[in-house]
Amino acid sequence: MNTPDEIKALSDEILRLKKEKDALILAHYYQRLEIQQVADIFGDSFELAKKAKAAENRLIVFCGVSFMAESAKILNPTKKVVIPRADAGCRMANMVTPEDVLKLRAEYPDAAVVCYVNSSAATKAVSDICCTSSNAIKVVRSLPNRRIIFVPDKNLGAYVAKQVPEKEFILHSGFCPTHRNITADEVDRARSEHPGALFAVHPECEEEVLAKADFIGSTSQIIDYCVRTDAPEFIIGTEVGVVDRLAFYHPEKKYHLLSPWLVCSDMKKTELSDVLRALETESSEVVMSDGEIEAARLPLERMVAIK
Repeated sequence: MNTPDEIKALSDEILRLKKEKDALILAHYYQRLEIQQVADIFGDSFELAKKAKAAENRLIVFCGVSFMAESAKILNPTKKVVIPRADAGCRMANMVTPEDVLKLRAEYPDAAVVCYVNSSAATKAVSDICCTSSNAIKVVRSLPNRRIIFVPDKNLGAYVAKQVPEKEFILHSGFCPTHRNITADEVDRARSEHPGALFAVHPECEEEVLAKADFIGSTSQIIDYCVRTDAPEFIIGTEVGVVDRLAFYHPEKKYHLLSPWLVCSDMKKTELSDVLRALETESSEVVMSDGEIEAARLPLERMVAIK
């Protein structure tokens, strides 16, 4: 754990190098707060994908997990993309393979494959369109197909299916271990400890948890809800990074993390020293062949194009 003086010294050097190297730093909301504070743009997966596609800087430093940096390279292949921690992966992304998707396609040939961005480039390449938790409902509604194969997150897929009942969903069995571990009992306990607080939760959670929510949305949507809603107190059912950000930038309200286990170990791997090293050395570059990029590009671009 860095001291405040060490954080300031590292941050100052990052900001200096960022300008010198014409670098754009992107950071997900689940990153450590001090990393979000040196980033040019912070947001959820959808916001960061759009900004990566539009980036004009020579270098993109993506503070997140591997599938996010990979998506940035696919959407803006002429730019150099580096990830400060190459070992920051996603357990959900590892739960689905291209072979899984092709098997489902063969079984349901009339279905469109909607692929959550929490997946590898190879899995995206055999899908029709990507989505994030913030735009999944819009993505599904944009498709003419009545049947939807949704991979890999069964909980997000089930949530979208309830919002779009006119379509039939075939759900893969993947899940986010961090969100899946939340229980309905934890929600009841948090509500009893903080009576009157509103409960905002991520759609990657189990259905019985979502049923108890006052608001369901992506990380950005949860933050926006807490900031714009008049209520003074909230229970947050997503990764601790969201609570840290809300508490720092909007301290006039109270925020309670639903469970102490709501920590993504991969997102928390990145430290300021890793960001500085990525700028200094430009190592841990995301390297993909033209064929890999082209195969995965269309599903991502279709997602970004949806208004």
